[in-house]
Amino acid sequence: MANEHSPARNGAELFIRALENEGVEYIFAVPGEENLAFLEALRTSSIKLVLNRHEQAAGFMAATYGRLTGRVGVCLSTLGPGATNFVTAAAYAQLGGMPMMMISGQKPIKSSKQGLFQILDVVDLMRPLTKYTRQITNANTIPAKVREAFRLASEERPGAVHLELPEDIADEVPESDTHIFKPSDARRPSASPKSLEMACEMLREARHPLIMIGAGANRKRVSQALLHLVNVTGIPFFTTQMGKGVVDERHPRYLGNAALSAGDFVHCAIDRADLVINVGHDVVEKPPFFMTPGGKKVIHVNFSAADVDPVYFPQHEVVGDIANSVEYMAENCGQCANHDFTRLMEVKEAVDAHLQERAEDDRFPVIPQRIVHDVRQVMPEDGIITLDNGMYKLWFARNYPAYDNNTVLLDNALASMGAGLPSGMMASMLYPNLKVMAVCGDGGFMMNSQELETAVRLNLNLVVLIINDSAYGMIKWKQGQEGYTDFGLDYRNPDFVTYAESYGAKGHRITRTQDLQPTLEKALAEGGVHLVEVPVDYSENRRVFDEELAELTCRL
Repeated sequence: MANEHSPARNGAELFIRALENEGVEYIFAVPGEENLAFLEALRTSSIKLVLNRHEQAAGFMAATYGRLTGRVGVCLSTLGPGATNFVTAAAYAQLGGMPMMMISGQKPIKSSKQGLFQILDVVDLMRPLTKYTRQITNANTIPAKVREAFRLASEERPGAVHLELPEDIADEVPESDTHIFKPSDARRPSASPKSLEMACEMLREARHPLIMIGAGANRKRVSQALLHLVNVTGIPFFTTQMGKGVVDERHPRYLGNAALSAGDFVHCAIDRADLVINVGHDVVEKPPFFMTPGGKKVIHVNFSAADVDPVYFPQHEVVGDIANSVEYMAENCGQCANHDFTRLMEVKEAVDAHLQERAEDDRFPVIPQRIVHDVRQVMPEDGIITLDNGMYKLWFARNYPAYDNNTVLLDNALASMGAGLPSGMMASMLYPNLKVMAVCGDGGFMMNSQELETAVRLNLNLVVLIINDSAYGMIKWKQGQEGYTDFGLDYRNPDFVTYAESYGAKGHRITRTQDLQPTLEKALAEGGVHLVEVPVDYSENRRVFDEELAELTCRL
């Protein structure tokens, strides 16, 4: 690339310089002809191009980059159908609080070469799905728009942003004195002392307080502060699906995961609590419990104020940097003699016993409890699993203990199928020395299965575990729950072993339950891309979630 102090040759080169200025490492892309000037500028850049096979997967990878690093992930598409393929990834990042920038191309805006062919109002399309979306109409404004987009994508609550770069603006020569804006230093404000002291007073007055940990707490500093709070106060805690691992789930005060909205063991603890300190949760994530008028008190601790919802209307809010707020509470609330956790810890005993049941069951096809058990056995403490969306996600949320933050990546906000494999690829790229496993249902895997080629081409170390029931299993479970006849949700799959090998990956099929753990161990040790197919027996869904939980939780 031309010397950074020399004038940019065109808008595309200026755009790349602005991205380099932001510290961008990768651009995940399916380029088109409207992106060719941008692609040429990228060719000599320090930024690495990752060529994907579908724009949705490129967006999922960019969003996961943002989720894992806290920095903005960037993805690129052409106009029209390329840009519309970003829609699901935009919603995934926006609802999940993941900083991501989408760049899409467009036909020239100062003259028309092809009428309205492939032209959509992509900016208007992206408006409800992003924090910021703009068409660039003048090359000189590129640095300001890039800086503003990055600022907003990163600012709490993080999310998706979009810039459209028309072909003629990419070719336009900017003015020689166009300035690139350096990122400014900004610290998140702390909560007011008055709100913090009020929270401590509520905590001191409570008899049976409980801590809930949500997605917004999934940051390293917050993890450390929460561990300090739990250790100092002795207050038991539970997590939402996206709060898994914020505090090591082997901790003696961990009660479990609210994978269901109601009717699980952990809800017995919630019912017994008179105060819930709700750290990092908002109503975007599926509710882990329902508030009712006149019920228990809730303290909302988050970067931003609570969105009031019929099932969530906290009585007190501590708004500001979460780590600072939690650390204040740990240092100033202290252990209270009037706190009584006896009945809350009874729930822990019941949960621990329940989660051990059938974990080593040898029946075949393999039941979900055994799959979760074997995956936990083979994954090291710092290993990362990424979950697609399906019935198995509930089993992993409940039964798989996470030992560190962001070691279980699942989506309980948009809850899109197709994200598991790209998320696993991104984790493997960022942390090549860690063991990474993407856990996918057969349905979710096939929605972005073409990215196996990308994973092989990138020489990733990744195990893809496909849980095969030849159906949309979660919807079948719901269908049965609601008393409908089993209809319309079964399909046939390809030969997954042959399919994997056709891309250059290694394929494995489990035909005996006893083979699952050693096969996973071998695949993780060997390196490269491995696909392991395991047939699943989902009859446990009905037995556990519909029958057993209803009976057992009533006894507590």
